[in-house]
Amino acid sequence: MQHRTLGVHGPSVSALGLGCMSIGIHDIYTSSVRDESAAVTLIHRALDLGVTLLDTADIYGDSELMVGQALRGRREQAFVATKFGFVNASGAVGTRDRTIDGSPAHVREACDASLRRLGIDRIDLYYLHRVDPQVPIEDTIGAMAELVRAGKVRYLGLSEATAATVRRAVAVHPVAAIQTEYSLWSRDPETVLLPTLRELGIALVAYSPLGRGFLAGRFRTIDDLAPDDWRRGNPRFQGENFAKNLAVVEELRRLARQKGCTPAQLALAWAMRHEQVIPIPGTSSIGRLEENVAALDVHLTPDDLDHIETLSPKDAAAGTRYDPASLALIDG
Repeated sequence: MQHRTLGVHGPSVSALGLGCMSIGIHDIYTSSVRDESAAVTLIHRALDLGVTLLDTADIYGDSELMVGQALRGRREQAFVATKFGFVNASGAVGTRDRTIDGSPAHVREACDASLRRLGIDRIDLYYLHRVDPQVPIEDTIGAMAELVRAGKVRYLGLSEATAATVRRAVAVHPVAAIQTEYSLWSRDPETVLLPTLRELGIALVAYSPLGRGFLAGRFRTIDDLAPDDWRRGNPRFQGENFAKNLAVVEELRRLARQKGCTPAQLALAWAMRHEQVIPIPGTSSIGRLEENVAALDVHLTPDDLDHIETLSPKDAAAGTRYDPASLALIDG
C-alpha cells in the first residue's frame, strides 16, 4: 500500500481510502451492504489490503455502527473519519428533508453520538459535512477545535467548502483535509480549491471518484439501477444525459483496455496523479474493493493523461452533479 500525508502536518494514511456510505442500512444506495457480517468482512478485507482511511458519516444510516463493529480488535489499523452537520426537519440525523446545523451545541452533541456508535474514544478526522450558512464558520470550527483540545478528535476537516471558507477556517484552527466530489466528471476543484489547498498544505479527499459508479463502466442503461436507487434522481443518470455520459465512458473503456486495466482503475489513477488527492471510492463488493486498490499499480504517462483529457475534458459530463435541492446545500 502506498501512503500519503493528510496536509503538511497531518498523519500518513493509505493513498486510497474506503468510502463507507455503501455500508449500512439507509435510503441512498440500494446496493449497500446491509448485513453486519458482510460489512465486517468487507472492512476487514480493506484493512488486510492496507487501506487505513475509513470514511463514514452520522447520516449514513447505521454505517458508523457497522464500521465500529469491524474495528473491534483492529482499531490500531484504521484511521477513522466521520462527518456531522445534516439533520432532518425534526432535528434528528436523517437523510430526508435535510437541513444543516453547524452550531457549537450540535458540534458537541454530534461528536459524542458518533463516538458512541463507532465504539471508539477518539475520532481521527472529524468533518463538517456541509457548511451551515446560518452559522459563521469561525464558530463551527472553534467548537470543533474544542473537541481536539478535549481529546475526542485528532484532526479537523470540512466537506464541500469553498476556498474562501477554508481560509477563514484555518485562521481559527488547522485543517487537515477538505472532502469534495472530484473525478473526471467533477473537476471544479481544479480551478480555485485545489491550488488553495496546495498553498495551505491541506489534502483533498475525493468522494465519488468513480462518478457514483458510472465511470467504472457499471451501467449500460438506467434499468441497471434498482427502481428506488437514489441515483435515478441524479441529473447525470437521466434521459439524454445518460446516453451522452455513456458515450464518454465507452471511450474511456477502450483506453483502459489498451492500458490493461479497468475503467475504474483508470479513473482512480487519474485522480491520484495529484499527490495531495486521496480518493475514497465506496463499494459493497470485495471484488470491486480489490479492483480499486489495484489502481495503485496503474501508471499513467503524460501521453495517457493527454489522451484522457481529449476523451473527457473538463465539463465533459452532461448534467449537474446534484439535483437543485442538493446543490442548494453546498457552500457557495
